[in-house]
Amino acid sequence: MFRVAQVIFGLAVIFFLLMPIVAILPLAFTSSVFLTYPIEAYSTRWFKELVTADVWRLSIFNSIVIGSGATVLSTVLGTLAALGLRGSALPLTGLLRTLFLLPMVVPAVVLGVGMQIFLARLGLASSYPGVIVAHTVLCIPFVIVSVSAALQGIDPSVERAAGSLGASPATVFRRVTLPLAMPGVVSGAVFAFATSLDEVVITLFVAGPNQRTLARQMFSNIRENISPTVAAAALLLIVGTLCLAGLAALLRSREKRNEVGVAAP
Repeated sequence: MFRVAQVIFGLAVIFFLLMPIVAILPLAFTSSVFLTYPIEAYSTRWFKELVTADVWRLSIFNSIVIGSGATVLSTVLGTLAALGLRGSALPLTGLLRTLFLLPMVVPAVVLGVGMQIFLARLGLASSYPGVIVAHTVLCIPFVIVSVSAALQGIDPSVERAAGSLGASPATVFRRVTLPLAMPGVVSGAVFAFATSLDEVVITLFVAGPNQRTLARQMFSNIRENISPTVAAAALLLIVGTLCLAGLAALLRSREKRNEVGVAAP
């Protein structure tokens, strides 16, 4: 009986979470100019508007550019931070790790205001580098968590064995540590890009009219004039996020299979 109640509760939670998505996505294919049911006729006109309207094309381009830049920066910096926090030799490791993870828990409005003031003093307000830096700050914690988990799964004896055979620390890192941690690095990069793609609040504070991302354009469109174009853009974001999440899950499953294969002998 308890098992049945658990299944029912789980299905109810899934239904509650998915219903808003299921309700809005079919409206991306409506021929009407309003987000209303029932759908009288189906059309792809709103997807065409995404690629023909200048404001939507610019927002998609900005999302790709800003997301790619933030992903590269956050992956490099987050991986280096995870390597530096590895082990207990570094003093105040716990405090430093908490500081690195603060952007995950600090309210987005507070972080957005702080980034706006900071970037304005650096002369980077309302610029592509400024938005990339702001998104990087938000994405770094996800990379640190992913890479740290991958590093914890590496047997230190493997690295010591490579060093005992004459490999320099740089060679050990390049030939042993980094390849073993690569699934975590790639997973962190995937989560970083997805985070940048969906970010709205910080973008509202630090981006100018020319740096509108797809998520910000959707927010502005909802405030000014609700049209099915928002549903079409939401469908693209959801599909893109699901593809990235699937890629991350695939990488993690491969990592687990590799660990099992190494441990089997």
